[in-house]
Amino acid sequence: MKKKIISMGQVGYFMICFTALFEMTSYAYLDPSVMTYAIQAIAGVAIAVGAIVGIYWRKARRKINDSLGIDENKNKEVEDDVVEIFDEK
Repeated sequence: MKKKIISMGQVGYFMICFTALFEMTSYAYLDPSVMTYAIQAIAGVAIAVGAIVGIYWRKARRKINDSLGIDENKNKEVEDDVVEIFDEK
């Protein structure tokens, strides 16, 4: 059985014909503000995903620490509340 070798010229010719087959003219104008809107949308999605990941990461870490018996607040120092009372006479 002979193997057919396809040259790069044949691949290029096929790609040009395939592109020309589905080519359509587009009458559209992209305003510069469209890009800023797209950046805002992408940034909003990224911030929301980051917040969700952070929340679930904290919950998972707390469950793991509870199951292993680790206390996060064991070595933390807590200061007493300072209450000032002014007696105005």
